[in-house]
Amino acid sequence: MKRRFLIVLLCLVTVSAIAQNTTRRRRRPAAKPATTQPVATTKPAVDTTKKQQVAAAPAKKYNRPLDGYFKKSNITLSKPMPYANIRESDASYVKRVWREIDVREKMNQFLASPKQRLIDIIMDAVAAGELTAYDATPDKDNDPDGDAFYKPLTPAQAKGQMADSVLVDKFDKNTGEKIGSTMQPGEFIPDSIIKFRIKEDWVFDRQRSIFEPRIIGIAPMKKQKINGLNLDYQPAFWVRFPDLRPILATKEAVNRSNDNTGLSFDDIFLKRIFTSYIVKVSNDRDERIKDYAQGIDRLAESERIKKELMDWELNLWQY
Repeated sequence: MKRRFLIVLLCLVTVSAIAQNTTRRRRRPAAKPATTQPVATTKPAVDTTKKQQVAAAPAKKYNRPLDGYFKKSNITLSKPMPYANIRESDASYVKRVWREIDVREKMNQFLASPKQRLIDIIMDAVAAGELTAYDATPDKDNDPDGDAFYKPLTPAQAKGQMADSVLVDKFDKNTGEKIGSTMQPGEFIPDSIIKFRIKEDWVFDRQRSIFEPRIIGIAPMKKQKINGLNLDYQPAFWVRFPDLRPILATKEAVNRSNDNTGLSFDDIFLKRIFTSYIVKVSNDRDERIKDYAQGIDRLAESERIKKELMDWELNLWQY
C-alpha cells in the first residue's frame, strides 16, 4: 500500500515540474528582430534587346487571295518551242525580208493593249538585263543597214533611244543669263510606239520539204524629229528574236473575244497571227520599196513580193 502511495506522489511531483518549466518558457521576452538594411528604391535595368528584336521582326506576310476560280500557270511556266535544226547544205533557197507591223490595224491592236503591251515587255526585259539591245545606227564598214547586232547598248542608252531629245537652255547661276543649250532625253511614252520592224529569213529546207519564215530580229520604231521637222519612222534599236522568245513565251496575249486563249506572244509570232507589209527584200541593189515606188504603189509592190514568195513554194509541187 505504501508502495502505491509513493508511486502516485512521484508522478504528481514530475507533472508539477514539467508545468513550471512550460510556464517559464512562455514568460520569456520575445527576441528583438534583427536590423534590416534599407531596401533600394532604384528600378532594375530593363533589357532593351528583346524590344529591339521584337521591333525588328518582319511583318507577317500578306497572302493575296486568288482573283478568280483557277490560277493561270500554263503561260507563266511555258517555254518556247525550239525550231527544227537546218543544215546549211539543206537550205536550198533563202530570201531575207523586212516587214513592218502597225499596231493601229485591227488585227494587231492586241500588241498595244494597256493590259499587256509588246513594247513594255521589251523595255522591261532590257532594263532588267534579260535582253540586249543593239544600236540601229548604220556603220559603213561593219553594219551598213544598222540591223546586224553589231553594237550593244546599255539599258540606259536603250531607254534614251526611245525618248525624243529636248533642247534645254542653260543659264548662269549668278547672273541668270543664258549661256547655251544642251540636248536631253525626254520622257518615254509607250503609246507613242505604233510600229515594229521585223527582219526574217524565208528558208526552204529540202530535208523536211518545208518553206518557212524564221524571225531574226525585231525593232520598235519611233518618229524622228530634227530641227522641228518630222521625219519618217526609224528603228530605235534592235533585239535578237531568239533571245526574246523565252520572255514572250511567258506573256499572255490579250484577246478581245476570249480571256483564256492560252496564246502567248511567242505563239502569236510563231503562228503568224498578225498583219504586216513588206518594206524591203534582199536584192542586188540593196533597194527598199520606197526607193523605187511611191504612194499606193508601195503597198502594191509589197503584195506582189508576198505573192511571189507564196508562188515559189506552190511551183515546187506542180507536175
